Amino acid sequence: MDALPWKERMAQAGRFFLPPRCLLCAASGRGGLELCAGCRSMLIGNVSSCGRCALPLAQPTPECGACRTHPRPWADVWVPFAYAWPLDTLEMRFKFGGSLAAGRVLSACWMEAGPPPLMPELIVPVPLHGRRLRTRGYNQALELARPMARRYRLPLAHDVLCRVRMTDAQTDLDAAARAGNVRGAFAVSRVPPQKHVAVVDDVMTTGATIAECARVLLAVGVERVDVWALARTPLAML
Repeated sequence: MDALPWKERMAQAGRFFLPPRCLLCAASGRGGLELCAGCRSMLIGNVSSCGRCALPLAQPTPECGACRTHPRPWADVWVPFAYAWPLDTLEMRFKFGGSLAAGRVLSACWMEAGPPPLMPELIVPVPLHGRRLRTRGYNQALELARPMARRYRLPLAHDVLCRVRMTDAQTDLDAAARAGNVRGAFAVSRVPPQKHVAVVDDVMTTGATIAECARVLLAVGVERVDVWALARTPLAML
């Protein structure tokens, strides 16, 4: 397992001397985390959704229209939250603001949501391109995956998948453009001996990125790929 980044080690030392304050409202944190009970209760669980892609819906369904039109390459999906306030604020701070404290809060909330439907043999985070990794300083998917690997005593491999092509940011692209943007962007740099892999990402929007990761893993002999993501973007935001 990789050593913790130096920023995380410094944060742990700081929490020993200073009580945590909520990152959203500055009230007292709970359970050693920078999130109060009130703000935690406002996170929206993804309890009514598509069973294939975890899209939040008014009524749950085994398969939404998009999944019937475009079959998904993964076997199962685990996405416990909807991408909405206040989770989106924490995610933006974590992903673009350099806040590992926000990432720690998000991973703790993820684990509080309960275990995945089926335990894999290996956890693989969605990789960043080297250039973006150097700019950001860390891979947000890897930082979310580390605590879960420890909790469930699963091996974590950050060197199985690699991003071989720098892509445009997916944020402002529609579904078709997102799929084209990531096509051919990933490769398997090391074929894992495990046959059941969970690919981990922070936010699942259309599923294009994680689908491409699943395809390349299945192509090298992985028998089952599950999708784990912290949150799923509602239809109104797509």
